[in-house]
Amino acid sequence: MARDIAIQTIHGTIDGWRADPPHVPPRAGLVVVQEIFGVNAHMRSVVERYAAEGFAAIAPAMFDPVARHVELDYDEAGFTRGRELAGELGFDRAVTLVDAAARILAGDGLKVGVVGFCWGGSVAYLANTRLGLPAVSYYGARTVPFLAESLRAPMQFHFGALDTSIPAEDIDRHRSAHPDSELFVYDDAGHAFNRDVDSDHYAPAAATLAHRRALTFLRKALA
Repeated sequence: MARDIAIQTIHGTIDGWRADPPHVPPRAGLVVVQEIFGVNAHMRSVVERYAAEGFAAIAPAMFDPVARHVELDYDEAGFTRGRELAGELGFDRAVTLVDAAARILAGDGLKVGVVGFCWGGSVAYLANTRLGLPAVSYYGARTVPFLAESLRAPMQFHFGALDTSIPAEDIDRHRSAHPDSELFVYDDAGHAFNRDVDSDHYAPAAATLAHRRALTFLRKALA
């Protein structure tokens, strides 16, 4: 069952979208970190998909400390506003919001991991280095400045070879900084290749393979 929840954080109460596996106890907990467009229909569907795979999953409304109920369109205005909100929130506060959501799941007796997309992919990486949570980062374009931080748990990265926001040299920096992580590059995919509601970006073959790899990784890391 999927539902709205309230998440208590050090920055006040924020909203979240939670889904649990139907009919069976969850195998583990998962915090899903949004793109810059908010916890919109696509992000809610990602949460529900992971729940169907056996995870208790929560997507915290990351922008709530600076703007409530954000759901932006995939257009230039939405992109501009989303970048503004991400900058206003900042990565330090973002990590504390992930921590608050993770604590809810841990309080249910679950091991917890993180998966994030775009801006959320960089937040997921920081949840690994700063919170010690296993993490999957999809096309985190803002991770490079933080690559000197040490991983504290298993880490997996996914990149599209056609993603102009993450050039090949930046992908190589990830490999060099974290040789023990899992890192995959998809030749026929660009940025946001998992966004199945956006025909301009969605790459079905890459998205399917990346999701399968993410599930394998999370099941092992959170066993």
